[in-house]
Amino acid sequence: MDRRSHIKKLLALGAVTAAPGALWAAGSEMAGHSVERRRPFGYKRSVSHWTVDDLEWEDLCGWLAREGVEAVDLVGPENWHHLKKHGLDSSMCNGAELNLVDGFIHEEFEGVLHERYRAMIPRVAKAGYTNLICFSGNRRGLSEAQGLEQAVKALQPMVALAEEHGVVLQMELFNSLVDHPDYMADSSRWGIELARALNSPSFKLLYDIYHMQIMEGNLVANIKANHQWYGHYHVAGVPGRNEPWEAQEINYPAVMAAIESTGFEGYVALEYLFTEPKKESMARSFTEFIR
Repeated sequence: MDRRSHIKKLLALGAVTAAPGALWAAGSEMAGHSVERRRPFGYKRSVSHWTVDDLEWEDLCGWLAREGVEAVDLVGPENWHHLKKHGLDSSMCNGAELNLVDGFIHEEFEGVLHERYRAMIPRVAKAGYTNLICFSGNRRGLSEAQGLEQAVKALQPMVALAEEHGVVLQMELFNSLVDHPDYMADSSRWGIELARALNSPSFKLLYDIYHMQIMEGNLVANIKANHQWYGHYHVAGVPGRNEPWEAQEINYPAVMAAIESTGFEGYVALEYLFTEPKKESMARSFTEFIR
């Protein structure tokens, strides 16, 4: 697929609209046969690996596949073979980033980040995956305008490379009030400014619902108004970053319905700290809240 065809494909995927509640069906190859999965919503589901890394890969992947969950989030090349064995996707690849605090707003890290992303983007594509995470980094005295200018400069060649390979770079939005003090990309407004400046279907924002509830609230209206900039969603309860159930403030069924109403066909990933046994907790979250 050439670059122009790739861009048309990504734009088409982002523009698709579907009736809320429409049945979704997909097949995934597992052990030589296909498993058909039918759910009321069209987005796909995942779980961030760092939250369940005490489970053995075989146990985790086998359970997810049996439950009809399509992927694991934040998995690097050294573990992709576990996913492939069970027909699971790596819904958000990692391994190119330096860390959460040294990122694309820092000119001093531009060179090393280019080296790492130039190496990783083709690996993601060759493995058949799409999404690769990236981070703004901490402000360290930089203004929002300075951070934005540097991020655009540093990301432009990486986004162009991602377009060539059919990969999407996704910058995660964090809260800077509770978990990530001084992080630059702590608002949808700043992230959308960056996405507008880059103007590519190969750059999206990872909209973490937990983080943005802490920073902004107004989740449903924000998602409906700005969904074209969001390529991935993370889920956790507020406060505490635990299960997204009744004992926290976010109305997740309403948020998920808003995401569905935009025609989103990407991934929504659990990323919370478990207070209940993990499989039972995931099962309830996927059955009642992140359907």
